[in-house]
Amino acid sequence: MAAIAAATVIAARRAPAASSRRGASSPAWRPGADPDPARQAEASGEAGREAVRLAEVSAAAPPAGGRLGELPEWVPGLIKLGAISGAGGALSYAVMTVLGPPVVNVGPAIDEPIMRWVQSHQIREWAAIMARLNKVGGTWTNWGSAGTAAACLAVTWRAQKWLPPAVLGAAILVDHYTTLALRHTFRRPGPPNSPLGTYPSGGCDRVVLFYGLIAHMLWREFSGSHRGKVWAIGAVSALSFNVAYCRAYLSKHWFTDIVFGLVYGAALLMPLIAAIRLIAGPPAVTAAPGRPELVAVMAA
Repeated sequence: MAAIAAATVIAARRAPAASSRRGASSPAWRPGADPDPARQAEASGEAGREAVRLAEVSAAAPPAGGRLGELPEWVPGLIKLGAISGAGGALSYAVMTVLGPPVVNVGPAIDEPIMRWVQSHQIREWAAIMARLNKVGGTWTNWGSAGTAAACLAVTWRAQKWLPPAVLGAAILVDHYTTLALRHTFRRPGPPNSPLGTYPSGGCDRVVLFYGLIAHMLWREFSGSHRGKVWAIGAVSALSFNVAYCRAYLSKHWFTDIVFGLVYGAALLMPLIAAIRLIAGPPAVTAAPGRPELVAVMAA
């Protein structure tokens, strides 16, 4: 945990602050621009009148989906999200079925010595603390966090307010049913004191998936900067390490199931992040004080 915190702080300090494109904070000369201030003012006035006229025409037009036969603007995005999240779940299942047989066959040689060593060095008071921290990876804890974040982001997003609840809802469905399919495929029993802890670790998968999605959507809406991305990744990495450590210390899962649970969560997370980018476009970068409020840039 200390190493993750130190790496995050170092990376954030080295990352550039919120950047803006050249000319965003002050007007810059462009080739072909008229140097005469009077003519520039006249051209600006004409451009302003044209913008007002276009705004009036747009306001008079009926809203999207208002005419018979037209779909609301969120329907195509929702279809894309469903297709990408379903494909991501199928791809994650395929990846984990490829990795599963080596884990099931070779894993005991790695897992059992680690479990014996941990149990022989376990401290009761520390185990009680870990039992409380382990609840971060619980099913209902993660679903509750996803529901709360969906409601808050639906209010605070500037556009496409339907997207955060839809993404988090899709994550719940895809994670739940893909995990059930993997458990029926492998049926690997967990450690003796936790036989239901199967391959891969669901707690580790959920913390990467749900908190990764929440951090990503917060970052792209309220920061968008490289430094903000570093802090978001560091926070999710710390939470993931916390759950992985707790489950290993309490022998809730085999060690290899924990490691591949983190891999599984990342495999589910990446397609959903790609879907958000495809539907909502690149994130906006919040500029530093004295610069424009938002500068549209391509995400790193």
